[in-house]
Amino acid sequence: MPHTSFATFTESLRRRLQQPLPGEAAHRRMMSGSRQRMSVRPNEKARRSAVLILFYPYRGEIYLPLILRPIYDGVHAGQMAFPGGRMERTDENLIRTALREAQEEIGIRVTDVQVLGQLTELYIPPSNFFVQPVVGIMPHRPDFYPDPREVEEVVEVPLATFLDETIVGDTQIEVRGVLIDAPFFQIQNHKVWGATAMMISELLAVIASAEIPQQGT
Repeated sequence: MPHTSFATFTESLRRRLQQPLPGEAAHRRMMSGSRQRMSVRPNEKARRSAVLILFYPYRGEIYLPLILRPIYDGVHAGQMAFPGGRMERTDENLIRTALREAQEEIGIRVTDVQVLGQLTELYIPPSNFFVQPVVGIMPHRPDFYPDPREVEEVVEVPLATFLDETIVGDTQIEVRGVLIDAPFFQIQNHKVWGATAMMISELLAVIASAEIPQQGT
């Protein structure tokens, strides 16, 4: 991956995102034990939302940002996530939702984002959200201006970090007074688990099958 140019990577990923996605098969790798035992499906009251998975070149590598949510009275307080949020009536589609929310939360310029495609929508039972992950790129590292009401910290992560199998672990996390088994990615002293980890798992499966050539081949 470090030997792949950003242009080659993004074009290969764009083509791969137009093909059938691994979906739930990839999600299961990072799915909690309780979720695997339950049949969780969106209901008629589920709210639509979207997140942005944004790649950009930086220091000779490919990066993407995660955000740390601040502590608040909510089910996702203090968790690592992709920037995103609920769909508004003024959003013409979920791609617009992802871009708008990313601009509001981390201050990126949406006019600099090129959308490559989308991953599989994912239902999040605790918040009753049906989330569409949108994959995009920027030609340079963005200037981040996080909204302190929504974002405690922007965590920039090299893609190569996610390709390291040693960062994958399993732990027990208390959710609403119940301990659940939760696979996670260990990222810069933060555990990335739950729906975000499931999205990352599908993303990595897509990248692995994208047939991205190495330089000189």
